[in-house]
Amino acid sequence: MRYRPFGRSGKSVSAVTLNLSERTLARGRMSGPALVTEAMEHGVNSFHLEMPDMILGELVGRAIAGVDRRLLFVTVRIGNLRQRGQTLRDLTPAGVTAAVDQLLAASGLEHLDMVLLDEPAEDELSHATLSALKAQRASGRIQMLGIAGGEEVMDAYVSTNAFDVLATPFNVHSSWSTRNRIRAAVERDMAVMAYDYFPQALSSLKKVETVDTPKRGLFGWGKGGGTTQDPYFKGVGTFAFLHQTPNWNAEEICLAYALSEPTLASVIIDTTDSGALARLAELPEREMPPGMPAQIEMARVNMATARSA
Repeated sequence: MRYRPFGRSGKSVSAVTLNLSERTLARGRMSGPALVTEAMEHGVNSFHLEMPDMILGELVGRAIAGVDRRLLFVTVRIGNLRQRGQTLRDLTPAGVTAAVDQLLAASGLEHLDMVLLDEPAEDELSHATLSALKAQRASGRIQMLGIAGGEEVMDAYVSTNAFDVLATPFNVHSSWSTRNRIRAAVERDMAVMAYDYFPQALSSLKKVETVDTPKRGLFGWGKGGGTTQDPYFKGVGTFAFLHQTPNWNAEEICLAYALSEPTLASVIIDTTDSGALARLAELPEREMPPGMPAQIEMARVNMATARSA
């Protein structure tokens, strides 16, 4: 595992952060904490709760009991709550304060290292809510305050200088607007976390080959639109190579690509499988195969051309 500085916090966090969610709870009362323990054995010291669920809080609290709290980084995303099978939206001052208080009580933790506001809309985050969270930060109950999302409204939130962290989707499909937003956040001394490094559009060879690629003319040069029927060129110009690279699977390549971005403090991984966790935790120490960055960039350009045509 490799570790990176996390913004102005003074902490070093593992290059990958383990997401904890309802899927983690589905493993069972004992297996959930065991997954956190396995992650720590692989060098992961950063854990992200997908929502302020008290059972999740209890899970992580039991799993890290006895570990020096200064060595761990525990974060939560707030704004959504699951009650009776339904997702409820709550970014009111009372709602965010209760979410933090209840999670700390359930977990037994003295503080949360970071609270992320989950995709706040342009007019959804009030000054009163922000003041309530700043009060929690001033009291030491939370250490850092951040925003999570990939929409254009994030540009406005980044520009306010009110937040310590930006969490954003980042993958081989990420646009220049996303990359510019990350750069703007870093220029404001914000730490940046990434998620959605492996989008569903890349999850199978069939999916990545459905994107139109230029027809090949004489000597293989592209001309015209549509997809080529020549088997020799099948998948050329797409991300098909993600599923055709020896000793690598598509998710591993996508994670390695995200990890190659030096401005990212950590990338959030989402798995409840012990084997997958072990493989993904090893990725910070692996180098992408020779030529892989160039292949990714060529496919990125081709996909952008196909979308704009």
